[in-house]
Amino acid sequence: MSRTYFGTDGVRGTVGQAPMTPDFVLRLGYAAGKVLAGKMSGSSGHPAVLVGKDTRISGYMVEAALEAGFSAAGGDVLLCGPLATPGVAYLTRAVRLTAGVVISASHNPYADNGIKFFSRDGFKLPDAVEAEIERMLGQPIGCNESAKLGRARRVDDAQGRYVEFCKSTFPNELDLKGMKIVVDCAHGAAYQVAPHVFHELGADVTAIGVAPDGFNINDAFGATATGNLVKEVKKQSADMGIALDGDADRLVIVDRAGKAYDGDQLLYAIVKHRAAKEKIAGVAGTLMTNFAFEKALAGMSVPFARARVGDRYVLELLREKKWLLGGENSGHIICLDKHTTGDGIVSALQVLTATRESGQTLAELTADLAMYPQVLLNVEVPKGFDWKKHQSIADAQSRAERSLNGRGRVLLRPSGTEPVLRVMVEGEPREAIESAAKSIADTVRKAASA
Repeated sequence: MSRTYFGTDGVRGTVGQAPMTPDFVLRLGYAAGKVLAGKMSGSSGHPAVLVGKDTRISGYMVEAALEAGFSAAGGDVLLCGPLATPGVAYLTRAVRLTAGVVISASHNPYADNGIKFFSRDGFKLPDAVEAEIERMLGQPIGCNESAKLGRARRVDDAQGRYVEFCKSTFPNELDLKGMKIVVDCAHGAAYQVAPHVFHELGADVTAIGVAPDGFNINDAFGATATGNLVKEVKKQSADMGIALDGDADRLVIVDRAGKAYDGDQLLYAIVKHRAAKEKIAGVAGTLMTNFAFEKALAGMSVPFARARVGDRYVLELLREKKWLLGGENSGHIICLDKHTTGDGIVSALQVLTATRESGQTLAELTADLAMYPQVLLNVEVPKGFDWKKHQSIADAQSRAERSLNGRGRVLLRPSGTEPVLRVMVEGEPREAIESAAKSIADTVRKAASA
């Protein structure tokens, strides 16, 4: 599908710049409302959408514009305020709504925002429906007559219902009593939910990153900045630190020694524990998944396949192969027997299930996973920059691959959410991959500025 507005995770950008402007968001709400209404042909009533958001100051503006657009198209809107992306996915399915909408830019800084959609079954909106919305965006905006406008109301119990759902994914016979856990919510969407989940399961919880002011989301806290979490874990002599990002769909865990575990390592702990009890049909990763992970799964005779980078592509691969487990090294972990999308809280509970049932620490569970060093550099490029058309970049990539002499791999890919080209080099020794990555990045900068 050719995408003008939709990226790998909905529509995203810097607020005040296209497409994240009030007029565009209004048109997007109207277009989505009309497309969803068309999907309800033959049924009575209005399409109904649940709208949640993270804690960015711009969320108020985006929410109001979306609400107006949906209402003008005849769609009813249920507003649930700050709620994690996976919480919106869960409630959309649980309440049997037409769609769910999340206003968030995930791990990005506060100046950005975005809009992503879930279908009535709690999965990401299919490409074909996104394409219809894009086509509708090209039409003039209209407005239903007054008798056919949609209504809006607040949902007061959304957070409590999501807390109970998260707890339901943890085994009934287990609890977290005796554990001291630090939970870092990145001043984001889960700040009123995540601490309660772990506390109600019995843990002694210290919460940080739970004072959002509209501007501090993901700033020095959360899954993309674990320094404060490491300090707090050591200060509290905690057993574990759990870091979520701004919309709580990704996870990083820190152990009592201050070591941070990424998505590959956490997924490995879950898979290894389950494989000891049952046959694992297969596991999905991405082009960024560490090669050590793939080798370790082969050692357990567990099939592995790589998808394009992006949790939506991991999910598509899982559904295609009818597998249950997958994820990204960034911390998106999908357990389809627990939820329809990546969920930082639910994923943390699956890791805790593994440690509690096995009696092992996270370090012990992952001791046999010797990760290859990876160097990832983000190079800013102009929007629409096609790196594949530049021979100098191809030559730099070839030189880097030759220099590794079969001891690693090189990956170049454009970000689906930011105007950057990601340069990843993986292998040994570290000096070689750092030099290779820097050489490629320098060549990209020169080509992009030419």
